Amino acid sequence: MTRSFDAIIVGAGQAGPALAGRLTGLGKTVAIIERHLVGGTCVNTGCKPTKTLVASASAARFAQRGAEYGIGIGGPISIDMPVVAARAQKVILDSRKGNEDWLASMPGLTLIRGHARFTGPRQIEVNGETLQAPQVFLNVGGRANVPDFPGVDKVDYLTNSTIIPLQAVPDHLVVVGGSYIGLEFAQMFRRFGAQVTIVEKNARLVGHEDEDVSAEIRAFLEAEGIAVRTDACCITLARHERGVKVGVDCTEGAPEVVGTHVLLAVGRRPNTDDLGLDKAGVEMDDRGYIKVDDFLETSAKGVWAMGDCNGKGAFTHTAWNDYEIVAANLLDGANRKVSDRILGYALYVDPPLGRVGMTETQARQSGRPLLVSKRPMTRVGRAVEKAETWGFMKVVADAETKKILGAAILGTGGDEAIHGILDMMNADASIGTLQWAVPIHPTVSELIPTLVGDLKPAD
Repeated sequence: MTRSFDAIIVGAGQAGPALAGRLTGLGKTVAIIERHLVGGTCVNTGCKPTKTLVASASAARFAQRGAEYGIGIGGPISIDMPVVAARAQKVILDSRKGNEDWLASMPGLTLIRGHARFTGPRQIEVNGETLQAPQVFLNVGGRANVPDFPGVDKVDYLTNSTIIPLQAVPDHLVVVGGSYIGLEFAQMFRRFGAQVTIVEKNARLVGHEDEDVSAEIRAFLEAEGIAVRTDACCITLARHERGVKVGVDCTEGAPEVVGTHVLLAVGRRPNTDDLGLDKAGVEMDDRGYIKVDDFLETSAKGVWAMGDCNGKGAFTHTAWNDYEIVAANLLDGANRKVSDRILGYALYVDPPLGRVGMTETQARQSGRPLLVSKRPMTRVGRAVEKAETWGFMKVVADAETKKILGAAILGTGGDEAIHGILDMMNADASIGTLQWAVPIHPTVSELIPTLVGDLKPAD
């Protein structure tokens, strides 16, 4: 027996429920299939719990620095890790329930718990039942990548998912991976009191960012007592009486790091390897990401892919924008494209990095004439007042068109202040428009017009 729907959505992450809401609102019948947890990565193992933990770590850091602000706390601070973990768990459960209640409120929606696999074009089997629909939307997300390091199968390791509910602070956390996930957890657990070592195979942290960004992030992490080992050209793992031994083989320093815990934070991989995509004619690239066109349709007619599984963005906001593109084109007669998206994102170390558009390196590689401006946070009044002066603001513009190509704000409030530039880029405004804005004082954003006004031809 085959059940028919107007649409099938595989995965209840960021994009799926929102699309289900639009479709059911138009009177369509929709099946949404989820094999694990409603809400996807953001709600269950990503943004929601990690930023809750970051907030606890920030509170710990402020308490540790209380004397700098003239505040006495009467002795050393203590970390109640079960309470810290419980805060994150409550945020997870509340957010997940909110998503589940939302789905339950949709007329015409059937939520099916189980593992979906294609058995043919636009035909899916789940729990022994066959479903079919003229439109299928894949929103299956991704998971932590576990590389085949020698010895990885012989040790207990943590991932971004399993580290969240820890009930005790590790004595020594070794973080393998020096990018977004690794750096956030490294700083977080250092502030909770752990000894922390970051091991990165490349020459610098967050290697896809500009060198000055990487250097500044490394500087303030090391200032907090985090050890950083880059150029780790031969990473191995082995059991040790204290926990785990990580082979580093760097160009200098000890060849091994011994820790009580190890976190593998070396990227993500899409959840596409067990969906039977070949039976539906859905093509993947060599990394397992589903190939999509500019409108997010796959190689199979009537099948779209949204979110982390399509390789077009690894962020909650890009997944949401995928939903917006698909819904606008299919339901509103629009012609929206992924290539029209100006990508912005943030790295939630403290201080955070807010980024949009090209890096300075990418802009220089384009060969176009450039204007560049950079201002240290030591010259931003708001940062000085808060005694948070690590970082800088930088903007890159096209010297001929006078349009902003990209910007980085590494500093207090950088994840919020970057939107002033992101919005102007989306409006396709010239630098003159932004330069003559009248921002609020005292803020970080108030220095953006000054930054733009200081643009000079690149060396």
